[in-house]
Amino acid sequence: MGFNLTIDRGNTSTKAVVWHDGSAVCKAELRGDDISGRLAGMIAPYRLDAAIACSVADDPAPLLRVAESAGCRRVMEFTMAMPVPLTIGYRTPGTLGVDRLAAAVGAATLAPSADLLIADIGTAATYDVVTSDGCYLGGNIAPGIKIRLLGLHEHTSRLPRVDSRGETPLFGFDTDTAMRAGAVRGVVAELLYYRSLGAVSPRRTFVSGGWGAEVMELLPEGINDIEYNKYLVNQGLNSILLYNEDK
Repeated sequence: MGFNLTIDRGNTSTKAVVWHDGSAVCKAELRGDDISGRLAGMIAPYRLDAAIACSVADDPAPLLRVAESAGCRRVMEFTMAMPVPLTIGYRTPGTLGVDRLAAAVGAATLAPSADLLIADIGTAATYDVVTSDGCYLGGNIAPGIKIRLLGLHEHTSRLPRVDSRGETPLFGFDTDTAMRAGAVRGVVAELLYYRSLGAVSPRRTFVSGGWGAEVMELLPEGINDIEYNKYLVNQGLNSILLYNEDK
């Protein structure tokens, strides 16, 4: 079996992973200019068999062409028309973000037969649920941390524009820290709420997204069933590739 390439093109960065079967052999987070050129350098040592991409931002076709130019046998964009190893309980699958479904598949791959919560904390904060029998039920979408802070500034008369990264006390001691702590710790509270909402016991939880690592640092001590995975969408994309090999 050759190598697979998965590409997750987000709003602020592109995450690429080279896989051999189910194991990642090379990972990169690409930002800024010439992403195609840096992707070409990343994959050069590998003989690619298949590549798959999903995007919530720009068209991923140029990145897939990089893989094709390197001799990759199969290239494809992940769409909702592609079979996945989950059943879909979402009423309008055509409107579902492909990154949300790919992340759900990734979580189910890492923790099969578990009740799951998948929290992607980025430009938006999404909270999705997968049942222990492999059904993606759907989830909720909320503003991300930067959007919360920007909204407070733009829709009030006197609240300032606050940098989203900085000191985040338990309770703010000035306006900047009060706003930042309200935004960041509000997301932490949402995560803990959705983890147990409607569940007999807390769901096994996977956190990803550009703010995932910071949110993990603010979780209460003693929680051992919440895991940060920066490349969760890529994990799901590789599982989808493997699932469709013989279809």
